[in-house]
Amino acid sequence: MSRKLTMLQAITEAMDQKLGQDDRVILLGEDIGINGGVFRATEGLIEKYGSNRVIDTPLAEAGIIGSAIGLALNGLIPVVEIQFLAFIYPGFEQIVSHAARMRYRTRGQFEVPLVIRTPFGAGIRGPELHSESVETFFAHTPGLKVVAPSSPYDAKGLLISAIEDPDPVLFLEPTKLYRAFKEEVPEEMYRVPIGQANVIQEGSDVTIFAWGAMVREALNAAKKIEKENGWKCEVIDLRTLYPLDRDTIVQSIKKTGRALVVHEAHKTAGLGAEIISLINDEALVYLKAPIKRVTGFDVPVPQFSVEEEYLPTVERVKQGIMETILF
Repeated sequence: MSRKLTMLQAITEAMDQKLGQDDRVILLGEDIGINGGVFRATEGLIEKYGSNRVIDTPLAEAGIIGSAIGLALNGLIPVVEIQFLAFIYPGFEQIVSHAARMRYRTRGQFEVPLVIRTPFGAGIRGPELHSESVETFFAHTPGLKVVAPSSPYDAKGLLISAIEDPDPVLFLEPTKLYRAFKEEVPEEMYRVPIGQANVIQEGSDVTIFAWGAMVREALNAAKKIEKENGWKCEVIDLRTLYPLDRDTIVQSIKKTGRALVVHEAHKTAGLGAEIISLINDEALVYLKAPIKRVTGFDVPVPQFSVEEEYLPTVERVKQGIMETILF
């Protein structure tokens, strides 16, 4: 049985069900208990499971993540909430130097089953450091899985998979989509596999790769371009940013021969560059046109008065599609 939920409700339900099923699962974060988290993702959980399992922490990201690594090494499954992605910087060393390396460092003797949840992306009129998309910092880190759902259904299934994964997972939640729309989400527990992209629209003329909030921009642009020009776009939601689903990427290029990558992160060294390199390595001979990127700009995410000028829009994506197909 299913009902319509927002992404935020789906995320809360995933944590609730895992807390109820597995006594090893605990939640840690700033204001996640009594206040229910900055976006209320953990609302009601401290009343249900108590303060020993839904733990309000000090304002200290390095301490939160470092403590969670120790808890994971000792048999628990911590799910950490960092209030915004850019707030994670004080804990960066704990993630890349310890959480991601522990299996390698101990030659497989220890695992770190840790999930770090954090909102990311612009479009909510947030001030500085509340709207970052710096996923590439983490997708560059072996030993760390990076996941970014774009829908309520995927958010629940991917979060359950992340909590059950024996390795650390950075779970990026597109802030703009928390309450943007509802869709059918099963009541029971289910899993969406980590490392598997989702072809959300089949097409033959060009492939659009996107993730997080940009999936909706890509899909809306694809529908408009088909209505106006008749071109059929294949839209792929990567869902997992590390490890990338190389097979789905390559197979789509073999079918369409053209590609566009849409992300709101800065253009230079963004994940789009890695996707282009992957295609060049494994499917260059199938390309009919250079691959285009529609991205944020190489500036800090601006203040809210000009925020929309920074973000990729449906019109910018449409222009990218036209330039690729008409090359």
